[in-house]
Amino acid sequence: MNNNPPRPSQSMLDTIGNTPVVKLNKLVPLGYADVYVKLEYFNPTGSYKDRMAKTMIEHAERKGLLRPGMTVVEASGGSTGSSLAFVCAVKGYVFKIVSSNAFASEKLKTMSAFGADLDLIHSESGKIGADLIPRMIQKSIEYGKQENFFLTDQFANRDALIGYEEIGTEIVQQFPNGVDAFCGAAGVAGMVMGVAKVLKQVNSSTKIYVLEPESSPMISKGWAGEHHVEGIGIGFVPPFLDTELYDEAWGICEHEGRKMCRLLAEQEGILAGTSTGLNVVAAIELARTLGPGKTVVTIASDTGLKYMAGGLFDNHTEQ
Repeated sequence: MNNNPPRPSQSMLDTIGNTPVVKLNKLVPLGYADVYVKLEYFNPTGSYKDRMAKTMIEHAERKGLLRPGMTVVEASGGSTGSSLAFVCAVKGYVFKIVSSNAFASEKLKTMSAFGADLDLIHSESGKIGADLIPRMIQKSIEYGKQENFFLTDQFANRDALIGYEEIGTEIVQQFPNGVDAFCGAAGVAGMVMGVAKVLKQVNSSTKIYVLEPESSPMISKGWAGEHHVEGIGIGFVPPFLDTELYDEAWGICEHEGRKMCRLLAEQEGILAGTSTGLNVVAAIELARTLGPGKTVVTIASDTGLKYMAGGLFDNHTEQ
């Protein structure tokens, strides 16, 4: 065990990445493959989105697209917005975010705490309908056309993938004997594709599973529906999805994912958000089919602290 503390960081941006991986010991039955969860909520804002926010901003600076005095704008349900707000705060940029009341109030407050200017699009149902995110994107595009605005455009900016490939590189280092299967829920699909690219390069036989809400199976069945899993199921085919880099797409029951979030907290000490619950439901099913001696890895996308006001950890509340 390495007992040496990390060296002092020169900036909060230097604390992004190098997140730990933990084995599930109670939730995985005997006779199943081993299941490991990479705890991305160890990043500064509690989400893996810190990785892509940093790479999108820094690559825009290197290309001369983003300069001091400009305003950064994005459409986000919260985690990307929080991460960009954080990076912009450290670097000194004004940040404009287009979001909605359909997303957790904790995330909206986090963006505001980092100094972001919020423009909220109202959802009548309070849920993520098929048209909500496209409306948010269109509004962000309108802002991006204004003078001295830079649209990071997480839905098309491939610089985001560079940050996510770092997760794959870390997994390879953390599992020198290899990974048999990796699964992850998809929003724009940057994280899953970034990790898949690295894992497939190291071992082409590693199986990659893309996950989405069962009630909005755009990837697996071709239609979008309503759900309440923030950060995934965006209502259209994820722009970064590469059919060459994944083996199957699975729709996962939102109810089971929410139940899993509570089990993870109560039995494994992992406090994570809704998409993580879906990830672990799928990972345990993969572990069942693969059997002992195999290794399944998935991601704890963000911290459960972002969902305390929404009833996720209330055993009697389902949203």
